[in-house]
Amino acid sequence: MTPEFTAETLEAGRLLFAQECLFVLGVASLTGLPPDELPEIAFAGRSNVGKSSLVNALTGRKTLARTSNTPGRTQQINFFNLGGRLMLVDLPGFGYARASKKDVNTWSELVRDYLRGRVGLRRICLLVDSRRGVTRNDLETMEILDKAAVSYQVVMTKSDKVKTDALATCVEGVGKALKNRAAALPEIVTTSARKGRGIPELRATLLALAAPKPLG
Repeated sequence: MTPEFTAETLEAGRLLFAQECLFVLGVASLTGLPPDELPEIAFAGRSNVGKSSLVNALTGRKTLARTSNTPGRTQQINFFNLGGRLMLVDLPGFGYARASKKDVNTWSELVRDYLRGRVGLRRICLLVDSRRGVTRNDLETMEILDKAAVSYQVVMTKSDKVKTDALATCVEGVGKALKNRAAALPEIVTTSARKGRGIPELRATLLALAAPKPLG
């Protein structure tokens, strides 16, 4: 279920994500990574799960992160500096069948190397499509995150596209999949980038991981 917060915490989260958010760079290899100075929150999930749309909704921008109806469009790690307090990281989507095997392996290795090497990485938001629930690709990603000992939290996307009962069943199934996962947080955040559902709560969740004041 989506965590509950006080009005003050929700407002603090809103103010954080209302700060200037700048695209830093996109990298296709670890040699181009930016300095590891800010706390980082990375967004992961299968292709077309809505990562870019969620980043845009969190920051209140329409075009900060590029969205596309073509799965597999994001082929690099994209970094966004949020007010000098948090680095938002849009990871390449995984599991898109039309991508070549070579490309999939390259992206997967890049993400694995990133997970192992970033000291400032505080959390992975693992996005799961509310219409599909946990897929084989999601389970494989959970295994990678558990082995890397990277804390992760499931964020359900596109919740406006399923009925209430179906959504509750999906969330229950995700909760079962998370049991006994070493690095998984038990709280599940249900969101809709289009309707704004769950966005204030996710902002408040990520607020706790941000630097207390702007760095740099």
